[in-house]
Amino acid sequence: MRPAVSSPRTHLTLASIAVAFAAADTYVVVLALPDMMSGVGLSADELQRAAPIISGFLLGYIAVLPLIGRIADVVGRTPVLVGALLLFAVGSLVTAGAYDLSLVVTGRFLQGVGGGGLVPATLALVADLWPAERRGLPLGVVGAVQELGSVLGPLLGAAVLAVADWRYIFWLNLTVAVVLALLLRGRRWPPLSGVVGVLACVALGLTLTAPQRLASGVTLGLPFVPFTGTSRLLTPIGVVTLVLALAWLGLVLWRSRGQLVGVLAQVDLVGALLLALALAGVVLAFATADPEKHLMSPAGPWLLVAAAVFAVAFGLWQRRTKAAIVPRGLLGARPAWGSLVVSFLIGCALIAALVDVPVFARTTQGGGQLAAALVLVRFLIALPVGAVVGGWLTRRYGLGLITGAGLGLSGAMFTVMAYWSGSALDHWPATVVLLACGFGFGLALSPVNTAMLGATPAGSHGLVSALVVVARMVGMLVGVSALTAIGLRRYYAIADHIKSPNELCPDSPGTCRPFVDALRDAAVSQVHAIFAGAAVCAFLAAALAVLLLGRRVVVHTS
Repeated sequence: MRPAVSSPRTHLTLASIAVAFAAADTYVVVLALPDMMSGVGLSADELQRAAPIISGFLLGYIAVLPLIGRIADVVGRTPVLVGALLLFAVGSLVTAGAYDLSLVVTGRFLQGVGGGGLVPATLALVADLWPAERRGLPLGVVGAVQELGSVLGPLLGAAVLAVADWRYIFWLNLTVAVVLALLLRGRRWPPLSGVVGVLACVALGLTLTAPQRLASGVTLGLPFVPFTGTSRLLTPIGVVTLVLALAWLGLVLWRSRGQLVGVLAQVDLVGALLLALALAGVVLAFATADPEKHLMSPAGPWLLVAAAVFAVAFGLWQRRTKAAIVPRGLLGARPAWGSLVVSFLIGCALIAALVDVPVFARTTQGGGQLAAALVLVRFLIALPVGAVVGGWLTRRYGLGLITGAGLGLSGAMFTVMAYWSGSALDHWPATVVLLACGFGFGLALSPVNTAMLGATPAGSHGLVSALVVVARMVGMLVGVSALTAIGLRRYYAIADHIKSPNELCPDSPGTCRPFVDALRDAAVSQVHAIFAGAAVCAFLAAALAVLLLGRRVVVHTS
């Protein structure tokens, strides 16, 4: 399904920029979260209530991804890319104008759906434009720009917060997403539905922000007066927004009514819903917990039970329906299902760096969130470099060999990190270790995607690209829980033998330095255990990659 534009490479460049910007948004909230909490009326000690700001994004990013990937296979890459960007833009608009927690979570969910949808469509676009034996490098470039976004995210957030309110982060997202959508759509933008859609977004922005100059006016302020209560949505201008939104939706459905029938016939909505619910249970079980303190949320066990029930229902439905969202035999080839296994384990190991390198930095060096994020940049900056190199190497060496070498390097670096002293980050070898670890993970990105796309038919490339991303993200969620369990077990084993401040410092228990140092050493040992567990995951992924991904690029012939 080649894109209907005059320059496919330009099309891919725009899609890659969109992927990078969406990836940056994943990490930008790390620094903006305290300000966002304050902006919606939450105090600093209500972090648990703010967890849905993070989990809402992840829920949208992961749960709906298989459906979006399948839609990209049916309607084409360009419509999905444009639609995902517009959804990301609407989510940014809602988040920027949000005045309570529910609206922020809704906006972040929409951002997650839109941002996640960009990835499989872009990866499938690469498969459309390059033959199997030559797509390794462009896949590496796409992986590189995605990881580059993760590097720029915290820096972009810090730059915006240094000069403006946190809401401007999302106003910037809105602007960039709309510009990219217009460039991707080109001259084929539907005039009437486009105008109505813009008017609906403008009305929504006015409804949520209620500008002081308008809302406080005697006449101009009337549309902003609530019918009841204080909700800005239950106002005359809120009703106008709803009418415009419904009108836009009606025009879009009417314009695409012929194509819509075909989509409904080819997309397994029931299967997609069951799979989304199963994934949602996993996301909510792990993403709403504090990874430094808890394995999962209090409702986690029940959510996992629900996820298992929906997963079983999904499996039974796939056996029954003729239009299964994951057709029988699609993942039957060893490189196909092997890519999912390796991607899952990559996620399990990768999360240790993303979460616990900053934890180690805060524990041993003090400082705030920004200082810890800057330490993590040493790791993240090597990821895109490794991704490009890994893509380039796929034309010369086996996919399993490249992936295994990269993950083996990361595993070795995690092993070194498991023996770091409390002052390790003060010396240059730690920077080398972080760079090498990130480079190793980067090497694995392109070969895994190349193996999956080569072992599956072209008509399913959007779906399988989504499944690879989902496997990695689920691996990250499960990994953070499992590795935290290992770390906490080490911490409590040490902490139980630490004497109380009264025993260590009977004269000044309130300022007992030995007690504080002992607790810090226990926390460092906790992170050491997590790094050791990540090393095991990385080495296991490396071994399986060599065994499952093969020595050359597989070309699907059906």
